[in-house]
Amino acid sequence: MAFPTTPIELLAELQIGGTWTDVTADLYARGPLTIERGRPDEATRVDPAKAGFQLDNRGNKYSPRNPRSVNYGLLGRNTPVRFSVPLGYSYLDVPAVAGSQIATPDHASLDITGDIDVRVEMIPSTWIGTYDAPYWECIGKYQSTGNQRSWLMMGGNGGYVQFRWSADGTGTTVNWSTQPVPAARRLAIRATLDANNGAGGSTVVFYTATSLAGPWTQLGDPIVTAGIASIFNSTASLEIGDITGTNFGVQARRIIRAEVRSGIGGTVVAAPDMRALTPGTTSWADTAGRTWTVGGAASISNRAYRLHAEVSAWPSRWDVSGQDVYVPVEAAGILRRLGQGQKALSSSLRRRIPTFGPVAYWPCEEGSEATQAYSPLPGCAPLAVHGWEFAADAGCAGSDPLPKIDAAASMYGVVPPYTSAVNSWLVALLYSQDAPPASMSQWLTFTTTGTARTIVVGTDAAGISVLGYDVAGSTVINEYFSNSDTFGAGRWFRFDFSAQPSGGNVNFHMGWVDIDGAGSQWNWSMAGTVGTVTRIDTHFGALLSGMRLGHIGVYPHADLGVWGTSDNGYRGEVAGARIRRLCAEEGVPLTHASGDTPMGPQQAAPLLTLLSEAADADGGILHEDREALALRYRGRADFYNQPVALTLDYNTAGHVAPPLEPTDDDQRTRNDRTVTRRSGSSARAVDETGPLSTQAPPAGVGTYDDEVTLNLASDSQVEDIAAWRLHLGTWDEARYPTVHVDLAAAPSLIPAVLAMDIGDRIQIINPPTWLPPGPIDLIVEGYTETIGHPNHWDIILSCSPAGPWTVAVVDDLVTGRADTDGSTLASGITSTATSLSVATVGAPLWSTSGADLPVDIEVAGEVMRVTAISGASSPQTFTVTRSINTVVKAQSSGTDVRFDQAPIISY
Repeated sequence: MAFPTTPIELLAELQIGGTWTDVTADLYARGPLTIERGRPDEATRVDPAKAGFQLDNRGNKYSPRNPRSVNYGLLGRNTPVRFSVPLGYSYLDVPAVAGSQIATPDHASLDITGDIDVRVEMIPSTWIGTYDAPYWECIGKYQSTGNQRSWLMMGGNGGYVQFRWSADGTGTTVNWSTQPVPAARRLAIRATLDANNGAGGSTVVFYTATSLAGPWTQLGDPIVTAGIASIFNSTASLEIGDITGTNFGVQARRIIRAEVRSGIGGTVVAAPDMRALTPGTTSWADTAGRTWTVGGAASISNRAYRLHAEVSAWPSRWDVSGQDVYVPVEAAGILRRLGQGQKALSSSLRRRIPTFGPVAYWPCEEGSEATQAYSPLPGCAPLAVHGWEFAADAGCAGSDPLPKIDAAASMYGVVPPYTSAVNSWLVALLYSQDAPPASMSQWLTFTTTGTARTIVVGTDAAGISVLGYDVAGSTVINEYFSNSDTFGAGRWFRFDFSAQPSGGNVNFHMGWVDIDGAGSQWNWSMAGTVGTVTRIDTHFGALLSGMRLGHIGVYPHADLGVWGTSDNGYRGEVAGARIRRLCAEEGVPLTHASGDTPMGPQQAAPLLTLLSEAADADGGILHEDREALALRYRGRADFYNQPVALTLDYNTAGHVAPPLEPTDDDQRTRNDRTVTRRSGSSARAVDETGPLSTQAPPAGVGTYDDEVTLNLASDSQVEDIAAWRLHLGTWDEARYPTVHVDLAAAPSLIPAVLAMDIGDRIQIINPPTWLPPGPIDLIVEGYTETIGHPNHWDIILSCSPAGPWTVAVVDDLVTGRADTDGSTLASGITSTATSLSVATVGAPLWSTSGADLPVDIEVAGEVMRVTAISGASSPQTFTVTRSINTVVKAQSSGTDVRFDQAPIISY
């Protein structure tokens, strides 16, 4: 991939008739491909990704409405398009399709029954798993069919790694890493099993590395299991990717290489390495002699995708002669399409309950003038009601406003005939009442075809009563459960009443749970049959006037998981999980979503609003994946203490093309920040002393205030978030809004640029002397990329300072130290002095322990490395190495002394 003599091998593909088709030959050189992704100039929102290019249309191929076109009926609005370049190495492309893998047959060398060492280097679409596929296979000799399980390594929910093995081919011992993998796209993971650790047990240790070559860093704590391990000698093939015969999730991933070793650090018995394979290879032998075959939808590829998008328009254009016919295409990422719809999603209850297969369901979320409650289920008639005031109570977080009843209220609904595969039923609803009735009052009556034909539920101040009558009207159930905590204080409860067969008996379960707390349950049995529920027919007791209720459902099973936490709007669900769940529910592709901020209740709003709400609360970036037509969310914590993904040398041609223009302005300055929890409390954080404080210049910059309302789970969060936002808004550093990289002039950067993505950290080293010393440390917020023929390739990065994201880590020798609260030079020094006298007033003295050294300090812009500290009282003597950051100068008495890297507490 040398430049400029070798043209860029750009590949442009359109999905024509559902098949990816190469259209590179029809790209006009006069209209270079331009790609824009992310957010420019530290904007608060990410714009939809977009691409502009021109297609030769003289052959009428790109005229969707022209019946003369060979692609008539095959192209249209939102036709997918993608662009890629060679990556420089090959990999195994494993799409999210079951059965996509490579495999090698069982072999004597693979029949490891003792110590084993397994390693895989890969780039999964997400390390943390997806909503639909929280666990996914990496590599294993593990065949469920015929109980031929030996061992298996998997990725797990939240970024944890799992290693499991079987002693008999059937049962398994499962071990999880105690820590998740670090936030990185490409990573090598490793698991070792010490079958006999010498203490009567076995030990699994997990590791990570930047590549299979190491060095390896232990991931969490060793996992010790009682008893010496023995791995079953199965006949299963060794597979990498989606393992045959398992029922775990499928997830897109790129496998670069792998190793299996007999013994920890022992003999390599399998070593598939895809890096040098020719794209399209279907079978090959590795260096250990194993023959690998590509299976399913997997393939060997070397493409690095720069964008997946949708063509939003096909405008035909031509010159006056009619000889130059072309289409100036604009394509956009899926954020554009998602942003077009403004329809609010239904309540979280209304969305979840129908997915659990009710045979009758009445949400009761009608408007205030409604006279009946409709059912969204086909064939289920509306619930006839009397004495109901709809839309009277909005207090249930997982619902739109629900009705309340008066003293003469009733409800009647017919349950369509159904068959239960498990011969069970469940009647469930939500209710709320300010106080329990003084005497027994009926509030739910329904009928069945079972032994208990009519069931009546009532309550009084002391508990709940259940009466059941058979077909002759005789009492077959007479139960009373003493519990005074079934009503009161306007709390919302979920109520479940289920029946299941047990021999010749019926097992009944009744439970009521505060949607934000604990609950109670009651179980009993009676001789008889379960039957099916036929109707809801309730005349409410007069003392229940003011009761609120809704989401009444009848189910042909007894699964109490129908609610999940949808009844409280998923309060407490972390931001990443909310994004994953919403995208899964709406069928929106999503490749990654981290984010650990607990959210408040999900309310009715358009999908993109809800996704942005989660991103705003967490403080990360919601954008589009370039590897797939999908969304990707990078949570706030992913930005902490990142390794540098791309290093640019200002003195090397092409690394930093002109202009490099620092901007020292107030665009991002916010020194007075208020954070309010939606429907909750607020917190305010103000910088009153720093260089960007609210003080008047020159002590500060004056007041820059703002206020934001976030959907948070609790009031306890607002103070920390306000402080963090203040930290971001008062970071005292010039901005570098754009960094221009000329890849045609610096082709050595291509591999790192292709691996870099939105949110990654970059550095510019060796900046000119008229800029502050030391590397320019930046976060990539987005970029504009231009690829032209034959060898033009520019990328302009939109950046923000990376400094605010270096946060304290406990026990870390750089970020884990507590900074001084007030130290100064006790006397001035020359530019060559290597001993400092440092006075500390009103704060603990500096540690003299060699274990805490060396440490870098900053004195008036000069960074010095402290190699020794002596003295049991102030002033202390520091032995230093000068000019760590190329600045060296005489220093005056009284000059402030601080850590070069002050500890920053994240939230």
